[in-house]
Amino acid sequence: MFEKILIANRGEIACRVIQTARRMGVRTVAVYSEADASARHVRLADEAVLIGPAAVRESYLVIDKIIAAAKATGAQAIHPGYGFLSENEAFCEACEREGLVFIGPPVSAIRAMGSKSEAKKIMGAAGVPLTPGYHGDDQDPALLRTEADAIGYPVLIKAAAGGGGKGMRLVERGEDFADALASCKREAASSFGDDHVLIEKYITRPRHVEIQVFGDTHGNCVYLFERDCSVQRRHQKVLEEAPAPGMTPERRAAMGQAAVDAAKAVGYVGAGTVEFIANQDGSFYFMEMNTRLQVEHPVTEMITGLDLVEWQLRVASGEPLPLAQEQLAIRGHALEARIYAEDPAKGFLPSTGRLLHLVPPAASLHVRVDTGVEEGDEISPHYDPMIAKLIVWDVDRERALSRMLQALADYRVVGVANNIEFLSRLVACPAFSSADLDTGLIEREKDYLFPAEHGTPREVWLVAALAELLRERAQAEESARRDADPRSPWHARDGWRLNASAHRDLLLRRGDEQQTIGVAYRGADYVLSVAGSSAAVRGERDARGVMRVEFDGRRMDATVIAAGEKRHVFLDGRTWQLANVDPLYHSGEGGGAEGGLLAPMPGKVIALVAAEGAKVEKGAPLMILEAMKMEHTITAPAAGTVKAFRFAVGDQVGDGAELVDFEAAKA
Repeated sequence: MFEKILIANRGEIACRVIQTARRMGVRTVAVYSEADASARHVRLADEAVLIGPAAVRESYLVIDKIIAAAKATGAQAIHPGYGFLSENEAFCEACEREGLVFIGPPVSAIRAMGSKSEAKKIMGAAGVPLTPGYHGDDQDPALLRTEADAIGYPVLIKAAAGGGGKGMRLVERGEDFADALASCKREAASSFGDDHVLIEKYITRPRHVEIQVFGDTHGNCVYLFERDCSVQRRHQKVLEEAPAPGMTPERRAAMGQAAVDAAKAVGYVGAGTVEFIANQDGSFYFMEMNTRLQVEHPVTEMITGLDLVEWQLRVASGEPLPLAQEQLAIRGHALEARIYAEDPAKGFLPSTGRLLHLVPPAASLHVRVDTGVEEGDEISPHYDPMIAKLIVWDVDRERALSRMLQALADYRVVGVANNIEFLSRLVACPAFSSADLDTGLIEREKDYLFPAEHGTPREVWLVAALAELLRERAQAEESARRDADPRSPWHARDGWRLNASAHRDLLLRRGDEQQTIGVAYRGADYVLSVAGSSAAVRGERDARGVMRVEFDGRRMDATVIAAGEKRHVFLDGRTWQLANVDPLYHSGEGGGAEGGLLAPMPGKVIALVAAEGAKVEKGAPLMILEAMKMEHTITAPAAGTVKAFRFAVGDQVGDGAELVDFEAAKA
């Protein structure tokens, strides 16, 4: 076994590898960019080496810097994690050349599976079922359009290199093909440095089912069952589970054997995933093979009781696989939810900022949290906006769903927009809970998943007001303790007034809603009046904002976090963002540049689609921003004229920056 390994990655996967290595007595070296100097993976590792600026092309993607860090620290092997250089054959070759063990497959397997088109040829020869499509090398746009027309729409354009849903476009009509191809190639070149694409028939209502495989250097290869990753947005996985609902033993064996055949066809060693598109009738087609550990590997670990990173280290050090196929078994059901800093209501746009308050659910035999961040850390625009992976396990799917709902309700995040409430709706969605799965689930269930916003419940206003009063009381008590005269009446927060009733008003706002909450003091308790009704309210609050509240004969638990003027109320599995309004403050009119379009996120301008002076229709694309390797198109809000662009291609823009001087056509 190795004495020291370097982890050529960051975030939660680096922390995950460090955890297993430490348990096995293997020392770890982290690499980090300037933006990650205080990151969690740097804090956890035994050693850490700075490899460059924040931009990945100047740090995490620079092979020479990572090799130099490994040699300087005496590491014997490199674990690539996933993403970055994990499926880069040049990186694998560099490790071999420098006498370092690459904890992954041989370069020949990476090369064979690194091109989706080449992989299709190999799989076809190995007898693995294939989806109808074009996988050739000729990339002439006219030829690609002809092939798409011949396949029949809808078709899927996919980057031949890479994964994670990047460089992928669904085309439903021939007239949309050219624009989709250009966008797909641009994103593929940006993400993978290769704009080569392939075209496949788009299967209606497909399921995404993948098989975990493992090979060793002694000729052994097994499959560790399947994961269903059908629930996706933008072709990126959101919820994963194992085993796949509705999977029969016969189909599991057939898919498992096909995956092993695929792995053996390329001499595979280590952890890999063979991904299939599955029809509702049970037929399946090879999609691609990821020659690395997958983000969703924890659900496989939860149902098998195995540590796949430990298997990786043992296989890479020359040991045979710990178990044979007949020794592997499934126990219970596991789900994984990806907690992202993103705003589902705004098309899942990524969010950046500091994690002002971060409390995950408590870890247990049923609940696991894999994360690369802690409270106070920054979600930056330079990297993937994942906060954590939340994994739950129970004896069957129904109980695992209940575990997930409770764990999501217990998650507390303040400082960035996040998808926790969306995930809760997704898990509770009848289609998901009944396992009516396909990759279009989010789109077809959008009315349930994106419900119309209604008024704020009365109890939210009451809880927020009580939190404010208890916070004031705690601050006064702390001030009194520090004062030379702790009994001074000036420290009291009991509402006492000379020749007046003990009454005051609090002003709270949520969006367009504004409520005045009347406060009457009754000893240590309060009578709060809101929306024409009153309630005697009492409660306790700790320093972290956790509260126990009583009113109207009810008792409830809640958490209220203050961040500036904002008040984040966590109640009944939902989050409500309110503002504490200072009635003496009056804001001016306006707040946005008239006639301008504002950046919905921080990012880089990668294309100006329209020309200055052009007259465009409503919805016409004007410019394209890129953030965290995802493209976002800025469109015309109405018919009108593009008067000027405020930024050029390559410029970085901040959240809310004015992008386009636009003049709407007069009615």
